Amino acid sequence: MNISLIGYGKMGKTIEQIALQKGHTIVGKINTSSRDKLEPSLKSADVAIEFSRPETAFEHVTACFKAGVPVVCGTTAWLDKLEEAHKVCKQHQGAFLYASNFSIGVNLFFKLNTQLSQWMNNFPEYAPEITEIHHTAKLDAPSGTAISIAEQILENLQGKESWVKEQTITQTQLPIKSLRLPDVPGTHTVSYISGIDSIEIKHTAHSREGFAQGALLAAEWIVGKSGIFGMKDLLDWD
Repeated sequence: MNISLIGYGKMGKTIEQIALQKGHTIVGKINTSSRDKLEPSLKSADVAIEFSRPETAFEHVTACFKAGVPVVCGTTAWLDKLEEAHKVCKQHQGAFLYASNFSIGVNLFFKLNTQLSQWMNNFPEYAPEITEIHHTAKLDAPSGTAISIAEQILENLQGKESWVKEQTITQTQLPIKSLRLPDVPGTHTVSYISGIDSIEIKHTAHSREGFAQGALLAAEWIVGKSGIFGMKDLLDWD
């Protein structure tokens, strides 16, 4: 499989390493200094994997749609343009899989988070909060994964209407606390706190490999397909 890597930072390089080990070929390594090479690389690509920056993600994925190349995207903090990207994908009968986190472990965590938030409707004395910790080079806060976790809770837990960064003002708000520390791939914790005890579920990434493996699995899966997909489709979960 020929892969165009759009975004050649730490994640792109980790994906490259695993892809080469699996016998795939990298036909493009696109970063801020080589964006003019994107379209030529797509001509020989079976699929593109996009981990770049929020301000360039929309341009990249739509270029893939126009070139007829399926694209897997893990860039966060550009979701204000996601619906527009979906429209362009449909116009060109493209294939697009976006996820805030490609780790299989994190997606298991998502399932557990959804179930727990439903159960906690019976126990309103427990107040939920989310904490996420990432490396100091991460551009967005809260993380896209933390926002996904928050949206799952808001969808399933009665009495919560919105998430906020750090401190809540009303009881209808769900706080997300963000910490940036050196060399932390990603840790996410959901806590339910009462006056007598606390309940926590937690996912800790030990390296970027889990994210990279999931993105590569998505790239292998989407080749030959058309449509708009998520990790639920890849993992065949309800």
